[in-house]
Amino acid sequence: MADVPTFDVFMNPILQALKMLGGSGTIEEINDKVSESLSLTNEQLEKLHNPNKGSQTAVEYRSAWARTYLKKFGVLENSARGVWALTVKGAQLGAINPREVKRFVASQAKDNRESQLEAEPSDEGVENTWRDEVMHSLIEMSPDAFERLIQRMLRESGFIQVEVTGRSGDGGIDGKGIMRLGGLMSFHVIFQCKRYQATPISPAQIRDFRGAMVGRADKGLFVTTSSFTKDAIKEATRDGAPAIDLIDREQLIDKLKELTLGIQSKKVEIEQITVDKQWFASI
Repeated sequence: MADVPTFDVFMNPILQALKMLGGSGTIEEINDKVSESLSLTNEQLEKLHNPNKGSQTAVEYRSAWARTYLKKFGVLENSARGVWALTVKGAQLGAINPREVKRFVASQAKDNRESQLEAEPSDEGVENTWRDEVMHSLIEMSPDAFERLIQRMLRESGFIQVEVTGRSGDGGIDGKGIMRLGGLMSFHVIFQCKRYQATPISPAQIRDFRGAMVGRADKGLFVTTSSFTKDAIKEATRDGAPAIDLIDREQLIDKLKELTLGIQSKKVEIEQITVDKQWFASI
């Protein structure tokens, strides 16, 4: 398997991706453009950063650090809603020298009496720490408790009549509900939950779920604590087939944080996040 490029290799492709996206983009949009630019293979895209600590891929991890360095360098900025954008300085640059960026960030860290960041950072960062705590809590839950958590999450997100079914031989359907939009339209939704630590969801699992939903719902929702292979994502949005919405580990954790379900954040000078492990255990 070909190695995933080091994080500094991602810097210029990220800048170019944002230029192609009109100056701003979500992480998913940026990563898609960067993957095309670097001609990354499916094997590279699906390689996990640390299989023992979750479903984050090496590409996602290194791209995240590249964005962080570019932000410190003053060419990127991001909003609380997860949208990244070029700054005025970034928009004016055709390209950057990754070595110059690394030297600048390392010098800045030294001035702030932080650890040196000349080399690629370790995976023990604060951001990963609280996410790892959430992931551990999710994996420790029983299957029934995890289904109840998803039920609660959907209710908090505006779904009504959310039921957990979880009957064996039901094509993997774990529950159903109704999503109401603006009080005018309603969509019948069925959902499936897969509580995996690292195993990514395959296209075959997406096809099986779609087969079970045909004629029974308007939409399908597949939730997992792991990730989806590139082919699984393509299968979920394949032309001519009912679309299935996907929620992977990172999106699930973000949604739980947004809804303050077992996760509380507090901003003083910096954001402080507390994971309530007992909350997850009591579901």
